[in-house]
Amino acid sequence: MGAAALPSLLLGILFVSSFTISPSESKLTTDYYSKSCPQFEDTIREIVTSKQITSPTTAAGTLRLFFHDCMVEGCDASVLISSNAFNKAERDSDVNLSLPGDAFDLIVRAKTALELTCPGVVSCADILAHATRDLITMVGGPFYTVRLGRKDGLISQASRVDLPTVKSSVSEMITFFASKGFTVIEFVALMGGHTIGFSHCKEFAGRIYNYSKTSPIDPTLNAKYAEGLRKACANYETNPTMAAFNDVMTPGKFDNMYYQNLQRGLGLLQIDQILMADARTKPYVEMFAANQTAFFQSFSHAMEKLSVLSVKTGRKGEIRRRCDSFNNIRT
Repeated sequence: MGAAALPSLLLGILFVSSFTISPSESKLTTDYYSKSCPQFEDTIREIVTSKQITSPTTAAGTLRLFFHDCMVEGCDASVLISSNAFNKAERDSDVNLSLPGDAFDLIVRAKTALELTCPGVVSCADILAHATRDLITMVGGPFYTVRLGRKDGLISQASRVDLPTVKSSVSEMITFFASKGFTVIEFVALMGGHTIGFSHCKEFAGRIYNYSKTSPIDPTLNAKYAEGLRKACANYETNPTMAAFNDVMTPGKFDNMYYQNLQRGLGLLQIDQILMADARTKPYVEMFAANQTAFFQSFSHAMEKLSVLSVKTGRKGEIRRRCDSFNNIRT
């Protein structure tokens, strides 16, 4: 039976069986701040709402920031640390240089507000996890549970960053996600985060200019879409800020259009479009394209799983006073 025909009950069994709880994760609770900082959720929601309204790309940027944080050292806010004379931090690794300033600014605002009302109580890691969920919900995405109680990590080094790139193959992506405990369906669901946000022209220029000796354009791209991208990115080499929406159809809405776009040759990045060409991922693309509820359920499950990846609790972390620096200088 193909993935598109999997009944919801079977999917539910698949999800439950692939999600085990570690001792650190078991210390996290949904009401962690109910007594120590009862205004935590309201404060996050207020700041998130204000930021998203004034800067509509915040949701996509924060989701990307959260992913880049959790996939290196676990969900411990290590990506927020600034480099100093003694240490080149995660955020200054090549793959992280394009992380959006709006997302960093959001976390700083939330931390500042919470330090005024609950000094030394709320971790930057919890702020990032909760803000990400609230932003996804704000732009139409699913609500999922976020357990709290993470400590902020004590290590942030650019040399430890090893993340996939837009040119990674499906096999490389499957291997990477498997190393973090994620199944193929969870990997494809998390890729659905590309239904919001944008990518700089340089990240897909190879698909629309001089693709090969026989074709200047990647033949898997919709021809009219490719021509539009070529015009939009014509000056990208002199203007590196030029970009295009990941989802050309509904760029500001979190929905399943990303998968429908792949079926039409409208995948912006190489790593997006090749999901449609690989027998291991294509069935899930088709399932999510046909059924938004199935996508939302799978995405929610994968995000809950991602949000507790290698979390720090107890003495394995700290509550930073500032999200961009350790309480004590260290490498």
